Formats: sequence, C-alpha cells, structure tokens
Amino acid sequence: MVKYIFVTGGVLSSVGKGILTSSIGKMLQIRGLNSTVIKIDPYVNVDAGTMNPYMHGEVFVTEDGGETDLDLGWYERFLDLGLKQENNLTTGLVYRSVIEKERRGDFLGRCVQIIPHITNEIKKRIKAVSKLNNSEIVLTEVGGTVGDIEGLPFLEAIRQMRIDEGFENTLYVHVALVPVLDVTGELKTKPLQHSVNELRRIGIQPDTIVARSPYMIDAAALGKIALFGTIPEKAVFCSYNAKSVYEVPLILNKQGMGDFICKRLGFSCVEKNYQNWLNFVKSVTKPKHEVNIALVGKYSGLSDSYVSMKEALTHGGAKIDTQVCISYLESEKFERDPQCVKELQNFDGIFIPYGFGSRGSEGKIAAINFARVKDIPFLGICFGFQLAVIEYARNVCGLKMANSSEIVSDSPHQVIDIMPEQRSIKSKGATMRLGSHKIVIKPGTIAHSLYKTNEIYERHRHRFEVNLDYLDILKSKGLIFSGNSTDGRRMEILELPNQYFFFASQYHGEFKSRPEKPSPVYSGFIKACLSKKKGKEKPTFT
Repeated sequence: MVKYIFVTGGVLSSVGKGILTSSIGKMLQIRGLNSTVIKIDPYVNVDAGTMNPYMHGEVFVTEDGGETDLDLGWYERFLDLGLKQENNLTTGLVYRSVIEKERRGDFLGRCVQIIPHITNEIKKRIKAVSKLNNSEIVLTEVGGTVGDIEGLPFLEAIRQMRIDEGFENTLYVHVALVPVLDVTGELKTKPLQHSVNELRRIGIQPDTIVARSPYMIDAAALGKIALFGTIPEKAVFCSYNAKSVYEVPLILNKQGMGDFICKRLGFSCVEKNYQNWLNFVKSVTKPKHEVNIALVGKYSGLSDSYVSMKEALTHGGAKIDTQVCISYLESEKFERDPQCVKELQNFDGIFIPYGFGSRGSEGKIAAINFARVKDIPFLGICFGFQLAVIEYARNVCGLKMANSSEIVSDSPHQVIDIMPEQRSIKSKGATMRLGSHKIVIKPGTIAHSLYKTNEIYERHRHRFEVNLDYLDILKSKGLIFSGNSTDGRRMEILELPNQYFFFASQYHGEFKSRPEKPSPVYSGFIKACLSKKKGKEKPTFT
C-alpha cells in the first residue's frame, strides 16, 4: 500500500510548509524510503506561468515543461528528484478537468458538485502521482492556510483519503506559527491552538504538530501544544530558525520526527548515513571564504522571485567552501541615476537574472556594460543572456539602436527577436519554449570546460532568441556562442574568453542545481568571483 503524508499550515502563509515537506522527504530518503511530492495550490490559475513574480515568487520549470510553484524547486533540491507538472495541483487545473468531463457528458446528466466530483478529481490526481515513479510514500503539501475558502475542497479531499486509504496509510502533519511577544519574550501557543481547532472543525485531527518558532520551544509550550492538540508529546516537534534551511531535516531528525513518522506508518527502517548532507551543511554554515554578488533584477523587492537562482549560487559556493552574500538591486535605479552603476565596483561578481518586458531593461544593460568594461565576473541567465547580446551589439558592434522586439517593437536592429513559431500564438499560458532541451557545446570553450561534455540537457522558459541575421557581425567582433540547439537555430550560451569571466545562458541552469551537484554554470561563476577577489589569474575549470 502507498502511504500518504499530508502537510497543512495555519496562522499565516509562508510559515515554512515547503521546507518542512522537503525535510520530511529527506528524513525518509535517508532511511531508504522512496517518496514523491505534490504541491497543492488553491489559486484558480491553471498553473503559475502567468503570474508576476511579485504575486507568488518565481515560476519553477519542471523537466517536462510544467510551470509550477516554487516549492517544487525545494522538493527537487532536497531530494534530488526530477518532478513533473502533475506534481503541482491547482484549483484551476481541477475545475477545468471536471468541467471538460461535464461538457463531454461523462457524468450522465448528474448535477456536478464540489462533493463528490471535485473532491474525487483531487483524490484521483493525488493517487495517480504515486504511480509516476512507483513511490512508497506521497507527500502532499496543501498551500495557503487552514480556513482559506479556496482551500476547503482540497482539505475535504484529504480528509476523505483517510477513509479511503485507512488510518495506517495516512498521516496528517500540521505546522503553525508560535510567535514570541517582543514585550515579554514569551512563546505564545494560542495562534497554533486556534489553527488546530480550525483544522478539526473541517474534520481533520492532526497526527503530528510542528511548531514554527524563532527558537526551540520549551517543555511547557510543548506540553500545552500536545494537550490542546490532542496528541502525545512525542508527536510535537519544533522547526526553529536556522542559519540555513538545509539544517531543518537535521534539526527535526534529532528531535525524533523521522523515527516517529516511520513507526506511525508501519515502516521498519534504520537511519542511514547523513554524512554527505552534513558535509554540505557545514560548507554552507561554516564557510572558509566569502564573495559578494550584486543581483541586478526587476523583482528584487521579493527575494522569492529568484529563489532557485539564490540556491544555485549557494550550491556553487558550498563546493569551494564559500559563502555567497547576495545584494538584491533594482535595475531601475541605474536608469534614474546612471552614476549609481559605479556601486557595482564594490562587488566580486554581477549577476543578471531572468525578466520580462521593458521595465528596468536599460538598467540591466548598464550593469552588463559595467561588468564587461571593468572586467568583473559576470553571469547572465535567460533575459540576462539576451541583454548581454544587446549590450555587445550596441557598444562593440556599433549597432547603437540594437534592442529586443520584446522591448522596442520598431527597433532598427532587433538582435533579439521572437521565435518564429511564437508569432502566431495568442494565448499566454504554457505557450513559451518550456522544459528540457538538448544543447550542443563546442569543444575548447569555457562552457565545455565547465560541463566537460559535448551535450547537455537544460530547462528553458522563453519566447525570444538571438536573431540569426546578426550572428555574423556578433561573432566577427569576438562574441563566442559556445552552445546551441541541435539544429543550430538557437544560440544557448555566450562567452567572452578574453574577459576574466563573462558567461551567459539562454537556459535556466538553476533549476537542475542540487546541494551536492551544483550547476556548472553557477559554480564556475562563484569560482571566478573568489579567484578575482583574491587577485588570482583567470580560473580554469579542469
């Protein structure tokens, strides 16, 4: 029988359900158990693809091209999984499926209702995910907070799953905030108690409760949570603030949560070696070196907009015992006051992430120009790759009005243009070039020395690309396109070998970066930043 673990949250959103779910999966994985993970997002959008990053953080792209919630990135990083778009379940997706069935006449004239039709669709999709990779355990995180009106059908569905699958095959984990009063310094469990009461009102009694607090709860608070939560004290755990989120599985495992879950679900398993994970955590929390990176973006007011990129930089730093300190800078400031770009001289590296539209694009181009002229290590991703081409076309190739047709539709030199197959597309949802695509790397290039292979597969999310009409002039002026699609139509990687480190990719290497297997692009960038800071010669990547 497949075992199902459901993670719910209370009091407020962003309480740490994603990290908790990932940590539970890690504790089970260390014990040799095979898990998969689902994120339920109650919003009515079919997927996350059309949302502004300020609304819901970054869009995480799966190998098969799903535009999903950022929590899938945490699951993949913690568990080294390759999840699919089916691992993200939304209200829009569920309702669309049920309505399509109704239109076909699948319900044979019956009145279509939330119960049983919507809840049956939710349960069917949760159960189907376990078959994707023959998982023993399906971890399901329910987004939002208990009591949100849009989340009620999902909570009802997971309530029914205990009836369907049995007590021994289902486990409810509830996490809620236990704040500390500034005036008295006292831990307050009342918000958590109300959250549990709301969950029970819906019909779900949690089997274990995790208190999310600034520091480890004391015995009195633990006892109170157990008493009012109607569970034994051994089923109460605390996820307190840590220097790194990667410490959370270790913190919870030390409290006995891994053993408790295994025993509760009937698994006879022994904890295996945590050493590789411990080594990584040590590199993150007790680094020998430090570099300072300027991330010049359009959504810098919310760090979750760039969470996969931040973690890929962290992974790259951990590989060489280096802490990566990121300053999130709004690119528009360089447009309002061009002199501000000189601030970038104080950083060891300049990073230009993804983005859409014209806002802030000139500020990013100014930052790229500064990195190239001052020979500061530079990495550009997706939009950063495209803007690096524009900067080079303007300032090296002499095409002063060079731009992207996305930014200026009537530019005389559209060195970046929409892909031909995208021209007739009107719908915005799930229509970009998405998911994993094969890339051919040229021998003798920086890209080849980073990847140490001639072919790679990386994930994409874009509509625009390098205009091949300008390829000859760009190359003739020294810009190297060291990676391209198998048919040669799409430029995927650019580099300037005469610079200390100037590298950009159309794809998103961060989506496949893992704690113990960092993205070569990101690790190469951080290695260059550290070498430059120490005044060493240009690094090699053998």
